[in-house]
Amino acid sequence: MSEHSLELKGSLFPLSVLHCSDLSISSLQSLLTAKLAQAPAFFYQAPLVINLQDNDSNPDFAALKQLFTELKLVLVGVTGANAAQKAAAQQAGLAVLQAGKSNTAKAVEPAPQSPAPERSAPAQVVVQHQAMDSKIVEQNVRSGQQIYAKGADLIIKGAVGAGAEVIADGNIHIYGSLRGKAIAGASGDSSKRIYCYNMQAELVSIAGNYWLSHSLQGEFWGKPACIRWQGESLVISELV
Repeated sequence: MSEHSLELKGSLFPLSVLHCSDLSISSLQSLLTAKLAQAPAFFYQAPLVINLQDNDSNPDFAALKQLFTELKLVLVGVTGANAAQKAAAQQAGLAVLQAGKSNTAKAVEPAPQSPAPERSAPAQVVVQHQAMDSKIVEQNVRSGQQIYAKGADLIIKGAVGAGAEVIADGNIHIYGSLRGKAIAGASGDSSKRIYCYNMQAELVSIAGNYWLSHSLQGEFWGKPACIRWQGESLVISELV
């Protein structure tokens, strides 16, 4: 066997971080189920980390792993844990992660962001709370970043990279390439649309109805496109 047949290399992968003050199984199951129902495909088999920084309880981590499995999520580990929580998490086979700049916030804007108001939020997202009709992002959205325009349209004046995720309760406008995931009508409004100048998406979804990349690779792949819900299915057409 060659001495180079096995290698261990450091790498970085995007992980969504769950912040929830009540980690009891019954409460978390109800909250997560309601949250996931807003966009069934978005967090399918998503790797998640539980942030315990402001939680002094010692959850049943084995039961949490089982709950996440039932909900089609992958619980990777914990962060912000105290000594007792670390020991319990490791005993349950979970990783103990050290929070750093790359996973304490995934905002693309330099200004501080308001925390998500729902305790059930299963991802560390940038939530926009304002009376304006649109949230505007003036730069590219990079791999591992997540943007959520709550109760508003989302306008990206740049590209959405592979591994990036953009969500809006309203429409999504991308003035560049869409190579990541885009979810419009996240609160259930099927009249919302996704517009982009270069369609190469990993996933697009409107009101929980989604297409993966292989369903998009046709006439409009790599071209300006509009995705909408029509009748009983998603429809993709030329952006004019």
